[in-house]
Amino acid sequence: MNRVYNFSAGPACLPLSVLEQAGAEIADYKNSGMSAMELSHRSILFEEIIARTEELLRAAMNIPDNYKVLFLQGGASLQFSGIPMNLLQNDTDKADYIVTGRWSNMAYEEAQRYGDIKLAASSKDRNYCYIPEVNPSIIRPGAKYLHICYNNTVFGTRYKEVPETGGVPLVTDVSSCILSQPFDVTQHALLYASAQKNMGPSGLTVVIVRDDYIGKAKPYTPSYMDFKVQADLESIYNTPPCYSVYVAMRVLEWLRDEIGGVDAMYQINLEKAAILYGYLDESKLFKGTVDREYRSLMNIPFVTGNKALDEKFIAEAEAAGFTTIEGHRQVGGMRASIYNPMPVQGLVELVDFMKKFEMENR
Repeated sequence: MNRVYNFSAGPACLPLSVLEQAGAEIADYKNSGMSAMELSHRSILFEEIIARTEELLRAAMNIPDNYKVLFLQGGASLQFSGIPMNLLQNDTDKADYIVTGRWSNMAYEEAQRYGDIKLAASSKDRNYCYIPEVNPSIIRPGAKYLHICYNNTVFGTRYKEVPETGGVPLVTDVSSCILSQPFDVTQHALLYASAQKNMGPSGLTVVIVRDDYIGKAKPYTPSYMDFKVQADLESIYNTPPCYSVYVAMRVLEWLRDEIGGVDAMYQINLEKAAILYGYLDESKLFKGTVDREYRSLMNIPFVTGNKALDEKFIAEAEAAGFTTIEGHRQVGGMRASIYNPMPVQGLVELVDFMKKFEMENR
């Protein structure tokens, strides 16, 4: 087997043991004579899978009983519409948004279709290399919620702590950091995440929403996007992404059994990030693009300052087995996405390769 180190921002690497288990069960899940991707979503076996996945996620994140867990499709991007449709009762209701990168900006722009939406703060002035200060004074009285993206995949920034909102409910996109660090779910009215970074393959999106924000959707909200409809039907309004849910179940088992849970995963993620940031801070060739106090643990962009040299590094890294390390076009250079399944050894070997490249290109 010739595995590479996959630094893609998503779909991203998965734990090898999960891939091997999924492979072993690909044709026959639990002696059913069928693959998990062939199971009817109305079957007892799939009902067990989706219930088990929710049980594991609730345990991993300490999700209280007064929060519903929804397994949906459409990516986190569909929730850019789904959230204001469910949380704003009419088109004059207010919601405020903090824009810290590509995805939070898309959420902000999409929400404007459904209510009185205000840009409360942004870091666009410096190409999103920092997190703007958030305090209750910048949030409008009467806002139904404040929306943030906790970790910014493209630009490599993250909030170091949950912002103080003065009682305004907080809605948080955790697509690229769910399960990577502890979150106090009760500090958020709603958390949502696409799965293809820390939790499984693409096709699955998780919404964790407090009970009192369910059942208030706008009249024109499509049934599929109505949180109450999905909650009442336990995420089986239609055929869910069955195989993606199955893999997410296996990833959550891996997180619990092989890693030791989210707290242990967080310590590993700190270690991984420190290896690469430590080198970037001492390198004379490579440099990070983010203000130090806002550095992401999941996505680390860096550059040489020379486009031709960046391109040479990307090509040589690919040939050496460090794949999908090219940076996003809005930042340029390189980006190492080091989600939960990326092993510490991947960072050790990447830094060794970077040191060799630096010596050869001084």
